[in-house]
Amino acid sequence: MKKKIGLRKRIGLELFSRLHAESVARHELRTLFWECTLRCNLACRHCGSDCRTEALCPDMPAEDFFRVLDGQITPHVDPHRVLVILSGGEVLVRRDLEQIGLALYRRGYPWGMVTNGLALDERRFESLLRAGLHSITVSLDGFREEHTFVRRNERSFDAALAAAEMVAREESVASDVVTCVTPQLMPRIEEFRDMLIERGIRSWRLFTIFPVGRAAADPAMQLSDEDFTRLMEFIARTRREGRIAASYSCEGFLGGYEAEVRDRFYTCQAGVSIASIRVDGSISGCTSIRSNFHQGNIYRDDFWEVWNNRFEPFRNREWARTGECADCKLFRYCLGNGMHLHDDRGELLVCHYRRLRR
Repeated sequence: MKKKIGLRKRIGLELFSRLHAESVARHELRTLFWECTLRCNLACRHCGSDCRTEALCPDMPAEDFFRVLDGQITPHVDPHRVLVILSGGEVLVRRDLEQIGLALYRRGYPWGMVTNGLALDERRFESLLRAGLHSITVSLDGFREEHTFVRRNERSFDAALAAAEMVAREESVASDVVTCVTPQLMPRIEEFRDMLIERGIRSWRLFTIFPVGRAAADPAMQLSDEDFTRLMEFIARTRREGRIAASYSCEGFLGGYEAEVRDRFYTCQAGVSIASIRVDGSISGCTSIRSNFHQGNIYRDDFWEVWNNRFEPFRNREWARTGECADCKLFRYCLGNGMHLHDDRGELLVCHYRRLRR
């Protein structure tokens, strides 16, 4: 039997859905992803971008991004209230990363990054801090065996663990570890959590694989529905214990586990408060969303005009009320799950609520 949604939680969901509708109407930009490269120093099993050492699409020149930021975004926002996240690929492959970060810092934008840690040593970290780094996430997917299975590089585990410990010691930046939870990790996940705590990690985000990119053809990456339910129980229990700030990512609606495995109720903020500029100039909600949801391109469109006057599929989700969502009584809270969980035809790939077994 599924975990029930109690009266208090249902009232909370109702209130939160109204607040979300108001935020949709305002669509205030709060997070901007810049996919600055598709190059990567790894070839992970779950990569949705199919990144590689030499990407087919070249890095976006920094001057192209700053042309848009300075001329089309900054006049309309308070830079201090917009977090710019540099994403890839692996952002550390860009030799001009520090110059980019410093240019953002001087413009008043807090900036952050996600890294696999393979190229993050103390010297590089210090240079990033001098460039005004605000936040950093390190990917660490279990102990050596589990992490290496995902990342497919024998050196990756030691580098990622060292990077995670290093950034956790630096109190001037917000930092966390993000973990791809695989069937291989599930039997040891409590042990892994305890190891993170012992290593000084204070914040931990967990996510599960959805079937796109390389992971679409790799069932070894997918949790069973039973393990998925056990994962939710584990996160809720870990949060109650309070030894590490654990949370499940913004993957989808979780029914009775809402507000128990995250700090807030589920919502997809793509196109509502989150936008992205892809490496080819495409304008979208976040970098995990299929290309058929792109709303424009910086090389032919004005970003701010696109942000204000397009994004209809992101802000009015009635189109998603089809298939298994058509008659769902919880659609008003879920709105068809995350935008990244719809395929090129708009059909839902995964319903997290239906996966839960109790």
